[in-house]
Amino acid sequence: MARTREFDTEAAVSRAMELFWTRGYEATSVRDLTQHLGIGQGSLYAAFGDKDGLYRAALEHYRTTLAAAALRDLEEGADARSAIRTLLTERVRIAVGHDGRGCLAVNAACERLPEDASIRRIVRDMQDASREALAEVLRVAVERGDIAPRHDPRTLAAFLVTVLNGLLVSSKVTPDLHALEPVVEVAVAAIG
Repeated sequence: MARTREFDTEAAVSRAMELFWTRGYEATSVRDLTQHLGIGQGSLYAAFGDKDGLYRAALEHYRTTLAAAALRDLEEGADARSAIRTLLTERVRIAVGHDGRGCLAVNAACERLPEDASIRRIVRDMQDASREALAEVLRVAVERGDIAPRHDPRTLAAFLVTVLNGLLVSSKVTPDLHALEPVVEVAVAAIG
């Protein structure tokens, strides 16, 4: 008879996400994970298949919690410039935390690509969602006359996602929000 799982898998994924985010995939061993999660190696394998499976689950958790919350906040913003400034600044603030751990999705792209197609898909889905949400905010702002229609909203959104990715990588090198905020202001000024 199979034993029932004796741990909360959602809580385990959340804790694993924090560990992978702080240490990275390669520097996190299965032993580190089992100790951090307080579960046995057999339980980890039974629940997630392997370290890669747990890493993918952690990335999905990141996407459905932190990344999704950032997009909701963007969509609820009053005006496009303020909403985008807040999104960029908040993402950088989170990234510089814990001595510059960066962004889990960008870290995954830097560390795990091109060898893992499933990671590429998860990260691409997150970036596509960010680009689409930004494009919609920009499209509405153009329609309201809040910003000039100098650039196609999708192209401008792609630019902002690219700037954000650069800021998130830079946050690992320079984990100082005040040093990176001027770049946010340049990006906001580019909106028009």
